[in-house]
Amino acid sequence: MADKRIILSGNEAIARGAFEAGVTVGAGYPGTPSTEILENLTNYPGVYTEWSVNEKTALEVGIGASLAGARTLVTMKHVGLNVAADPLFTASYIGVKGGLVIAVADDPDMHSSQNEQDSRHYARAAKLPMLEPSDSDEARLFTRLGLELSERFDTPVLLRSTTRISHSRTVVVPAPDPVPPGPAEGFTRNLKKYVMIPAYARGRHRIVETRMAELATHADKIEINRLEMNDPAVGIITSGVAYTYVREALPHASVLKLGLVWPLPLKLIADFAARVKTLYVVEELDPFFETEIKAAGIAVIGKALLPVTGEYSPTLIRRAFTAAGLPQADAAAPHGAPLSSSLPLPPRPPALCPGCPHRTVFKILGKLGVTVSGDIGCYTLGVLPPFQAMDTCVEMGGSIGLAQGIEIASKEKSRGRIVAVIGDSTFAHSGITGLVNAAYNKRKGLFIVLDNNTTAMTGMQPNPLSGERINLEETVAVDYVKLGQAVGMDAEDVVVTDAYKPQD
Repeated sequence: MADKRIILSGNEAIARGAFEAGVTVGAGYPGTPSTEILENLTNYPGVYTEWSVNEKTALEVGIGASLAGARTLVTMKHVGLNVAADPLFTASYIGVKGGLVIAVADDPDMHSSQNEQDSRHYARAAKLPMLEPSDSDEARLFTRLGLELSERFDTPVLLRSTTRISHSRTVVVPAPDPVPPGPAEGFTRNLKKYVMIPAYARGRHRIVETRMAELATHADKIEINRLEMNDPAVGIITSGVAYTYVREALPHASVLKLGLVWPLPLKLIADFAARVKTLYVVEELDPFFETEIKAAGIAVIGKALLPVTGEYSPTLIRRAFTAAGLPQADAAAPHGAPLSSSLPLPPRPPALCPGCPHRTVFKILGKLGVTVSGDIGCYTLGVLPPFQAMDTCVEMGGSIGLAQGIEIASKEKSRGRIVAVIGDSTFAHSGITGLVNAAYNKRKGLFIVLDNNTTAMTGMQPNPLSGERINLEETVAVDYVKLGQAVGMDAEDVVVTDAYKPQD
């Protein structure tokens, strides 16, 4: 495959990089825009992959595989990193044996998410290095580099993507000779490293601080943090997809491109600042770089010029710098003006698919006039016309617990009028604990699981209720009736019905 060029999406390239680096274990939970990473990894020979029940479990599987010596990739979207945060912080203390990369895909502009979240904060809070590629080939290379850094510095490594990197396609030059995956050495007992009781964790925390100091020094000389000096009148610090936008919108500006986005190369940044007249930061979402650079005593302009919400684009950046009176922006667009059309595009809002059984459920709930606690999945579209039959949606798996809180605090006349709606994959992800809580606390509510036998919202992936694994191998499927009885419900309180037969 030497010198062969192929076109891959960022997600496909991350999977390719993992395979090239000898990854033998991949675990994750489907979530746009990260889903296709694991779906592609499962096609490579010699790699075990699984859709775990949620991101926390996926990371736990990944940590265990790493401690047994396997190079491992764990995948999730930004809100999934919240679910995995508990093991993430302690994994920083424990470190690794086989390299461990955690690929997290942020979703600026919320194309398919309930919030805009900047995962760089997790790198700082959990004291972990983070890499951020700017195109598909860097996604491949940074995955490989992440596994190398993981083993070199004895740490999990975060790999941050965004929607545009995950789903856009660029040229990739695959490695001609992927690293052959060697047999995992197996788990070796090491109590003071792997058992985080307070007495041992205190010592590990000191090691983490030393490691981060070493990584900060390494950040100043690592090749993926590079200077591109042009006109010294304007200097821009940027990373990820924003780098490609800057190069298109402001081709004459000097740029410090960051590939290792945490810890920051503060010496390199200070040197760059001294070489340019005015220093700017172009970064999507939060002023992460800007805050850290200002805290280091370096003057920089960021969110005073560019928005803190939504996705950026070359046009947005060009307009912002033009409005600021920068001549580089006026002379930009070397490839001509962006293509545009005066033809209005018809609106195409998302909607529940024709024939979907969930439509029947929301139609009935709307007629009943009950309060509906909703959840994350395609059925969230029940909030839109013509149904408008969903009243809350907070986080994945939260509907059952939220419904209990509403019911507890409601006036007497409102009780019994609260319904929770949740999908099958979401129920397995984190809704079951809400059901256990309801049974334990003797709550009496109506909890509806909309089971369409798949994880529909992210592309029809199997889940613990569908009877299939990621490779379509048959497996057990959770039995709703037995599950309800196991948590303390009476068998007659668990009813399985067909949404296509509403009269039943």
